[in-house]
Amino acid sequence: MGKIIVFTNVTLDGVMQAPGRPDEDPREGFEHGGWATPYGAMQEAGETIANMGALLLGRWTYESFYAFWPNQTDTPFTALLNNIQKYVVSTILEEPLAWSNATLLRGAVSQTVGRLKEVQDQDIVVFGSAVLTQSLMQHNLVDEYVLLIHPVVIGKGKRLFANEGTYAALRLNATKTTTTGVVIATYQTAL
Repeated sequence: MGKIIVFTNVTLDGVMQAPGRPDEDPREGFEHGGWATPYGAMQEAGETIANMGALLLGRWTYESFYAFWPNQTDTPFTALLNNIQKYVVSTILEEPLAWSNATLLRGAVSQTVGRLKEVQDQDIVVFGSAVLTQSLMQHNLVDEYVLLIHPVVIGKGKRLFANEGTYAALRLNATKTTTTGVVIATYQTAL
């Protein structure tokens, strides 16, 4: 059985919205898009997801990734993201999904993702996807968090752990600090 790993960039105050590009996610007037880019931490975090067999994405992140990644030619991430199996949780999208190797998951997250977790041999990694991640947390489906904690405070935006979120006891499994001051912290759920 594969683990569900939430892999996300966060600020010191827990914001996870739009780390990659200025225009990535301006919803609700968010003006700080691209805050993680100057720190270049993604390359140093790759070994933490070495057993990745599939991606699990919410609709917004799927559409954002699909609009960006297939068009990039100067990065090895393009081939990885085009070729890996992608599972997309959405009540709005319809099949067939446009991106290669993308499968739509419909129904209750607790059931559909629970079944997926049982049949997947390798890890299922969630990039971004704030709404989906919080739903997974509510149903105790997250096994591990890989947090790239950036030395920046933004003050507003979508947060990884919502104010009315679910209780979770975590155990620190590993840490690494990059030369730019990003702390890569790996936590396992301690149920």
